[in-house]
Amino acid sequence: VSTGDAIRAAEEVAKQKLPANFSYEWTGLTREQIGAGNQSLLVFGMCLVFVYFLLAAQYESYILPWAVLLSIPTGILGVFVSVRLAGLENNIYVQVGLIMLLGLLAKNAILIVEFAVQRRQAGLSLVAAALAAARLRLRPILMTSLAFVAGLLPLMRATGPSAIGNRSISVGAAGGMLSGVALGVFIIPVLFVLFQALHEKVSGRRGPSTPKLAVPEPVAA
Repeated sequence: VSTGDAIRAAEEVAKQKLPANFSYEWTGLTREQIGAGNQSLLVFGMCLVFVYFLLAAQYESYILPWAVLLSIPTGILGVFVSVRLAGLENNIYVQVGLIMLLGLLAKNAILIVEFAVQRRQAGLSLVAAALAAARLRLRPILMTSLAFVAGLLPLMRATGPSAIGNRSISVGAAGGMLSGVALGVFIIPVLFVLFQALHEKVSGRRGPSTPKLAVPEPVAA
C-alpha cells in the first residue's frame, strides 16, 4: 500500500467518524508530501517557461519554440497510460520522472527542429526540410531513447520497501519516452512546417535565406 492510498483512507475514516465540529491536520512527512504534490503543477509550468525562453534565444524567434513544446504532450500521455496499466498511482515519484522526461523529450524535438532549420536555410522547401530532418535524426533519437529505457528496466522489477517509488518513476519515464519517440517522429515535422511557415510570414522572410552578393563600387581612374 502506498502512502497516497494510506492518506486517502485516513481522510475517508476521518470524514465518517469525526463529529461535525472536529477537524484534522497532517504533520511531519505526510504534510510535506501533500504540499509537494500541490506544487508539482507550478514546478512543471516553470520548467516549460524556462525551456521556452532558452529555445527562443537559440532560434531567435518566439514562434518556432512552440514546435518543440507542443510535441512534449505525446510523452506526457505515455506517462499516465503506462502508470495506469501498471496499476500504479500518480504520486510524487511519477511527477519527478515527468519533470526529468520533459528535458529528454525536448532534446529529441530539438534534434529534429534544429536540423530542419539548417536544411531550410540551405534551400530546401519546408516539407522537404522537415522530412529530411526526421529521417536523418531518427537513428540517434532511437539509440539514446532505447538506451534510456533499458537503463530503467532494473528499477521496473524492483522489490523491497522502496519498490513502489522505484517502479513509479521508472515505469512512468519509460512509457513517456517510448510514446514520445513513437508519436514525436511524426508530429514534430508537422509542427515544424506549421510554425516555421508562420515565423517566415510574421518576420517577412519568405523561403530560405541566401547571402547577398557584394557589388564592387566603381573606382575612379
